[in-house]
Amino acid sequence: MELFDVYPILDIELTKSKGVYVFDKQGHMYLDFYGGHAVISIGHAHPNYVQSLTEQIHKIPYYSNSVFIFQKKKLAHLLGCISGYKNYSLFLCNSGTESNENALKIASFYTGKKKIIAFKGAFHGRTSGSVSVTDNYKFVSPFDAQHETLFIDYKDIEMLEKKLKQGDICAVITEGIQGVSGIIDPGFDFFCKAWSLCKKYHTVFIIDEVQSGYGRTGSFFSHQLYPIKPDLITVAKGMGNGFPIGGVLIHPKFKPYHGMLGTTFGGNHLACTAGIVVLEIIKKENLIENAKKMGKILFQELRMIPKIKKIRGRGLMLGLEFDFPIHDLKNILIYKEKVFVGISNNSCVLRLLPPLSINVNHIKLFLKKLRNALAYLDEK
Repeated sequence: MELFDVYPILDIELTKSKGVYVFDKQGHMYLDFYGGHAVISIGHAHPNYVQSLTEQIHKIPYYSNSVFIFQKKKLAHLLGCISGYKNYSLFLCNSGTESNENALKIASFYTGKKKIIAFKGAFHGRTSGSVSVTDNYKFVSPFDAQHETLFIDYKDIEMLEKKLKQGDICAVITEGIQGVSGIIDPGFDFFCKAWSLCKKYHTVFIIDEVQSGYGRTGSFFSHQLYPIKPDLITVAKGMGNGFPIGGVLIHPKFKPYHGMLGTTFGGNHLACTAGIVVLEIIKKENLIENAKKMGKILFQELRMIPKIKKIRGRGLMLGLEFDFPIHDLKNILIYKEKVFVGISNNSCVLRLLPPLSINVNHIKLFLKKLRNALAYLDEK
């Protein structure tokens, strides 16, 4: 049997990782400034992480939600304390798209409505509900298209109010910062007005922090830069540092009942152990503050490179915009300079999503590699 070929794959096989580095089977070392789509939050193979998961495997790696799982309670408590959302509830699942599916479902149960407002350039996942609020026709099958979604431009607040005023909108969903579209921050004005309008028209406000959460932007959630409190917050990527886990933080106005939501694997012993140790390391090593500090240094240094026309984002969630397609630049960085970076739907934007544990020396090394790659590109 062959694999179903749906991924463009780099000709690299990784066999080992440590800190901010990964190693291929030939022994080459790569600086990881992409973190596997922003998943690696605390660094690769952190010793506390490895130890915690190993110990849990020897105890009990899995049982279903039909039994009491202490680790779920501990994870929820830690997440509430560190994120600042102590009075919210937590539903655990396995991935970002599941987090968004469940958030949309909670909103629909609550309002009795089904129309959703999303935003141009959005990416919320690939399962049916999540992909219906994702702005990319390539991912949406005829089956998915049965959902009712309106896509609005972030700048068109008048249109947002016009649609909300009609009274048939279930929820508004937005990323904290759009990732796949090239690091697009909706900004202070949008978040304050959108939140206010949702309250005014009794519409559920969902913020997808799957990529922009867990300290990546220098705040636990990117939206915490603004004076708002969404009804539902979705998380995943950095939550397990590579172990599949996702969740929804749920405002106390939503009342649960047995059977409302469910998951076979979500919130299992091993997943929650991963989630707990990630939060403990984030707190102990001050990784949120480090992301903020290193992000500022990286931003300032990148501004000194003339070929970069614009830098978007905050903390360690940055998009570098060039005035040329970056496909060749990305390949030179990966294959020649041995540094992992990411692309986006904008062909001129390079994405940087390194572990939150990077230091100044890693930044200096990355800048050297980026300059080398740009110089090599000029010579071709």
